[in-house]
Amino acid sequence: MTKGLRVGLLWHSPSSGNLGVGALTLANLAIARDVAREMGLDPRFTILGMREQNAPYVAESDATHYPIDTRVLLSPSGFWSEVGAQDCILDIGAGDSFAEIYGPKRFGFLWLTKMMAIARGRPLVLSPQTIGPFTKAVYRVLARPALNGARAVVARDEMSLQALAELAPRANGVLSVDVAFALPFEDRSAQRGRPRLRVGVNVSGLLFNEAESSRNRFGLGFNYAQLMRGLIGELAARSDVEVNLVTHALHASDPWDDDGRVADRLAVEFPGVIRVPDFAGPSDAKSFISGLDFLVAARMHACIAAYSSGTPVVPVAYSRKFTGLFGMLGYRWLVPVQGFSVAEAHAYVMNGLECRAELAADMANGMKKVGALLDAYRAELRALFTSVAGNS
Repeated sequence: MTKGLRVGLLWHSPSSGNLGVGALTLANLAIARDVAREMGLDPRFTILGMREQNAPYVAESDATHYPIDTRVLLSPSGFWSEVGAQDCILDIGAGDSFAEIYGPKRFGFLWLTKMMAIARGRPLVLSPQTIGPFTKAVYRVLARPALNGARAVVARDEMSLQALAELAPRANGVLSVDVAFALPFEDRSAQRGRPRLRVGVNVSGLLFNEAESSRNRFGLGFNYAQLMRGLIGELAARSDVEVNLVTHALHASDPWDDDGRVADRLAVEFPGVIRVPDFAGPSDAKSFISGLDFLVAARMHACIAAYSSGTPVVPVAYSRKFTGLFGMLGYRWLVPVQGFSVAEAHAYVMNGLECRAELAADMANGMKKVGALLDAYRAELRALFTSVAGNS
């Protein structure tokens, strides 16, 4: 008889409008399911994440959804009970949310749920994610016991692994890579260059609104809105280019962080561009991106979708997660947070368009590293599942 395995997927999402979080969910679920089945186990997954209003792209047959809010966190029959029903917990932290950059409320939710899983005695593995930054003392003091209490902390880049070693040297740190590199998709590379160069522009609603308001919370060294308008204007004026505005994070309840509203505005400002319809899910987005000749993007998982499907991409970084991840893969083609003016960033992106063959070659070399890095995570899952299955 096949042995059952109950796996809680903490801070994943079956329907997030942020397709990056969705990509992490679908890919991590697939990786964990494959590892468990290879071991002769029958996994049952429960997604423990925020309440979402969007149509799900994870089927109920693949994973049930247990929404987290303040009420269920405080109720003994809520999150505490649900965590106790799991054999183990895989916490992906929405990719980069176990950090201070998104504010105390988000950090508090992620910290408390980790500590509750640890207190409940459930083996906790932090799936591949960015660790930190934690620059303020209060965040560092709180984060340390959560990291030390996990069975393993899997970093998706070397900078995060180093940050972990400095903050919580007793933690079991493992180097891997973003699981979204393994997100399934339909290869549409045959559509490239037909009849014009198909160039994708992913404009982050968050960065665009930050720039227009002059808040610049992420400390970019250039005006992001000016950069995007300049690039779209030059690309749209070229007869050999088809400009596609690609959204990757939609938030109906948060206009500030919504790519769709900004894409709609830019489609009016630049009538010749194509406003690509919103995608039904992360795999649909990656499939579309695989058919582009080039992509410039500020949403990291749009960049990963391009990189892992062979579409030359120039990421526009807004945090160290970009330099950490792509630097580890030896990929230098990105606009850094600091060091470029608008004009310099513009010229850099346009040069990337002209150097597509070189970008593609660098990506192919980087993808050789991705497989081995994902295998390190699979090995950690095998050890976890072996321990859990042996104790149940």
